[in-house]
Amino acid sequence: MKFGLKTCTALAGAAFLLVSTSVASADDHGSKPNDLMNATLWTQTSVEFKANAIAAYKLAELMLDRALLNKDWTAALEQGDNYQSKPPAVILDVDETVLDNSEYEAWLIKAGKNYSSKTWGPYVDAAISKPIPGSKEFIDYAHSKGIEIFYVSNRKAPGEAGTRKNLKDLGYHVNEKIDTVLLRGERENWGSAKGTRRAHIAQDYRIIMLLGDNLGDFVDAKSANLAERQEILEKYKDNWASKWITFSNPMYGSWEGAAFGYNWKASDAEKRAMKMDSMTYWEPK
Repeated sequence: MKFGLKTCTALAGAAFLLVSTSVASADDHGSKPNDLMNATLWTQTSVEFKANAIAAYKLAELMLDRALLNKDWTAALEQGDNYQSKPPAVILDVDETVLDNSEYEAWLIKAGKNYSSKTWGPYVDAAISKPIPGSKEFIDYAHSKGIEIFYVSNRKAPGEAGTRKNLKDLGYHVNEKIDTVLLRGERENWGSAKGTRRAHIAQDYRIIMLLGDNLGDFVDAKSANLAERQEILEKYKDNWASKWITFSNPMYGSWEGAAFGYNWKASDAEKRAMKMDSMTYWEPK
C-alpha cells in the first residue's frame, strides 16, 4: 500500500504525538528509572514479603519462650553484668520492622524525589503507616508473657507524637507509665547509633531479643564497609535467628550506604556506578 506525502506526514505526526503522550504519561507515573522501584513493589505487593515477615515473627515467638527459660539469656551486647534477675524486655525497631512505610517510598518514586526529612517528617506526623505482617501478634504474645516492649527507632524526636499515635491506632501495646518509644535525639547522647539506647534499657531490664531490619538494630556499625559488615555477620553467627531476628528491607538501609561509602550526597548516577562496582559478576565464555 502506498501513501502520498501529505498522508505520510500526517501519520508521522500522529505517531510522534502518540509516543510523546505515552512518554509524558509514563513520566507522570514515575517510570523514570529508579533504584527503589522493584524493591518497593516487592515489599508492598508480594505475598513472599508478607510470608517472610510472618515466618520471622513466628520464629521470634519460639525463641522468646526459650529465652524466658534461661536466665543467662541476653540479646544485647550492652547488657552488662548481674542482669539475670532483671525483668525481661524485647527491643523492636519501628520502620520496616513494625510499621510498613512502603507508601512513602512509592511516593518518592512517583514524585522523582529522594528521601528528605522535609517530606519524611510530615509522613511520620500523619501516622498512616500500616503494620508489618505478624508484628502485632508477636507483640501481643510477648506482652501476655509479662515482657516489656521497647520501640527503638531512628525517627527523630519531634516525630514521637505521630509515632505513638500510629502504633496505638493500630492496636500495638505502648506502655503509658514509662517511656518505651525511644527516638533519635530524644536525649543528648541518643544519636543514630542505637547502642546508647540499648544500654539505657539494659540498666533495668534483661533484653532477651532484638528485632530489626538493619545491622544497626543489633550492633553499632554505622560506618562499616562491606567487608567489615561480613565480619560482623560471622562474629555473631550464634545470635542470628535466635536472639536477633531480622526482617527483609530491600528499599533502604545501611547495606545500601556501604556500597557507595556512605556518600549520600553523591548524585544518583554516581551512587549507581559505585553500586555496580560493589557487585561481582558472571562472565560468559
